[in-house]
Amino acid sequence: MVTLRALALEDAPALARIYSGASIRHTTGKCLTLDQAHEKIRTALARAAETPRAQWSWGITADEMIGLIALRRRTPTMGTLSYILREDTWGHGYATEAAQHVVAFAFATAGLERLEAMHHPDNPASGRVLTKAGFTRTGTCDRQTEDGTAVAYQVYTLPLL
Repeated sequence: MVTLRALALEDAPALARIYSGASIRHTTGKCLTLDQAHEKIRTALARAAETPRAQWSWGITADEMIGLIALRRRTPTMGTLSYILREDTWGHGYATEAAQHVVAFAFATAGLERLEAMHHPDNPASGRVLTKAGFTRTGTCDRQTEDGTAVAYQVYTLPLL
């Protein structure tokens, strides 16, 4: 069982650990330093104070912080979901459970009517997480890599029913 909680500055070491190793293979590919983790948390805390609110970020905890999940409002009625878990916690359903919590929040509390998410094509486990959370694969979206090549990310949507 996981819980979601607000981030705190003292989470920086845990966040730096999450953004390392295999966990970042299909994201930026770069480890987060302790200073960068502090800055990421400060940014999340500042966004939490904005009105209207456009982003929510939560630590995913299972005895300790094992991941980060975020909801971003892209339009008044559409949001995007993203998440990352520490690699030693993969395969236990934590991302799926966290995503289900955020989906419920997005529709019931944030007032969104549709969610979107995407994942790297070499990360099919993330697609399974999204499917279990109720999303449907709808296509692909090319994203540019640092070397200029395009990668076809898998795109998923979930409308409010």
